[in-house]
Amino acid sequence: MSFTLPKYHHPDFTQEFLAEAPSVEIGVCPADGVAPENYHATSIFPEYFKIDGEWILAEESRMDCVAVLEKGNKISTKEFRNLKAGDRVILGRTENGEEGIYLHAGGFLSEFGAAETFAFRTGRSRETSFTMDYDNLYNLLRHERENGYVVWVLGPACSFDSGARNAMADLIEHGYVHALMAGNALATHDLEGGLLHTALGQDIYTQEAKYNGHYNHIDVINKARLSGSIPAFVRQYNIRDGIIHACVKNKIPLVLAGSIRDDGPLPGVYADVYQAQNAMREQISKATTVICMATQLHTIATGNMTPSFRVRDGKIRPVYFYSVDMSEFVTNKLKDRGSLSAVAINANAQDVLSRLQKNLCGETQK
Repeated sequence: MSFTLPKYHHPDFTQEFLAEAPSVEIGVCPADGVAPENYHATSIFPEYFKIDGEWILAEESRMDCVAVLEKGNKISTKEFRNLKAGDRVILGRTENGEEGIYLHAGGFLSEFGAAETFAFRTGRSRETSFTMDYDNLYNLLRHERENGYVVWVLGPACSFDSGARNAMADLIEHGYVHALMAGNALATHDLEGGLLHTALGQDIYTQEAKYNGHYNHIDVINKARLSGSIPAFVRQYNIRDGIIHACVKNKIPLVLAGSIRDDGPLPGVYADVYQAQNAMREQISKATTVICMATQLHTIATGNMTPSFRVRDGKIRPVYFYSVDMSEFVTNKLKDRGSLSAVAINANAQDVLSRLQKNLCGETQK
């Protein structure tokens, strides 16, 4: 079954309530990092602003940010911390056109008013049938490999099992990964698996706990820090398998965001939370599909900066967002992101990666 992107239905600005809507009001930031009173906070959906009588789409959006009017009537979306004194901010708390602001949440609805194939379904749980979701995901990824930008967000569970490591590495090798975001733990335990065949001291195939295995992950961090970088460590210790090796080999952008819980951490891990957020936002600003797997905090963080749409080559298309986790709480955390924004799959990350590898890479796990 082939994959076709759903058509975006633009607002009809000839409708009376939009045609007669006023242009937006503008306020000025009184100081760096401070928005003027009555600022408008952006959402994940396409938002149009009437500027000098013309409706203009803010092409880059993010939840809970501020719409700033730039030169040439271009609209940028900024985090509060990135505002500068004198920035011209769009004002208004309504989204129905009456203040020159229109939120268009139904742009990807079909002519019958029903959500497209990838629409979020309420009440998802471990008892939900996910067969169609898997089939849709296979077809989406085949399309996105050549036509999109797929960002994966992984938790350390993806590196605790030899089969999961091999499956994810295979997906990288076959072009289904354009960027990878994670924390220190995913990279540390994956490299531990490559060097010592353990994760947190436990054999990644037999689950046998090795003697003094609790040293293994910090030994790996220590060696990597001496090497100076993750790529240098991979070369120096001849790491030949795993997720990080595949990223290094295929020059896949790797964003590792630090945590107060981290050991070490590995070289290259962002210690400053806002630098990490900037690096994540850089990848998400290009993403057309996001797959978050077995990582609650990183899933929520990524979800908060991912819009429901992307403008590519002048056309508006959806951004597909998948949340994969054993916990229903984690997958349902983003359920309010709306149609075409979040699909929840309650499953073991290792099993999901194995299914993806088998169906997309043409071979079973090694």
